[in-house]
Amino acid sequence: MKLYTKTGDAGETSLFGGERVSKASLRVDAYGTVDELNSVLGVVRLATRELLPEDELLKQIQNDLFILGADLATPAAQKPGPDVPRISSSHFALLEKKIDFYQENCPPFRFFVLPGGSVPSAHLHVARTVCRRAERLVVALAGSSPDFDQIIIYLNRLSDLLFILARYLNLQAGIPETEWKVQG
Repeated sequence: MKLYTKTGDAGETSLFGGERVSKASLRVDAYGTVDELNSVLGVVRLATRELLPEDELLKQIQNDLFILGADLATPAAQKPGPDVPRISSSHFALLEKKIDFYQENCPPFRFFVLPGGSVPSAHLHVARTVCRRAERLVVALAGSSPDFDQIIIYLNRLSDLLFILARYLNLQAGIPETEWKVQG
């Protein structure tokens, strides 16, 4: 099978089930941004592998994002049976557990911080912002389909986890957080 099919040359793509849609559709934008997030998390894993005991968690999140993307690419009428995994409360319960752990190991959050610090933390902040963009797109898409409630919760928790991991890595590196201050 060739990598190129030429079926997308006119600006359309197929959803699961075969329905053709514009590559500029909100649905395609949403799952494309989830794919972008997954790629950014690949960079995060490279940058944090020596610093975080969470590489397996990040790998699991990457797998979850494939599930999430497939769900976004599947029209409601085409939803597969119960044997196909879907994002559920168990997925974001794990994220909440990790957020709680890292929050307990960081100083209390008292001000807005400028993204950055160490290189690994900066990568985590980039991942966080891509995650927030994916969340906004799914929220907009959910206006036409209520099937995405679990995905929205998952992305919301994931962005929180990425934020606290960035704070934790800066703390571990001894790099103080830079407080956002209004420049006069």
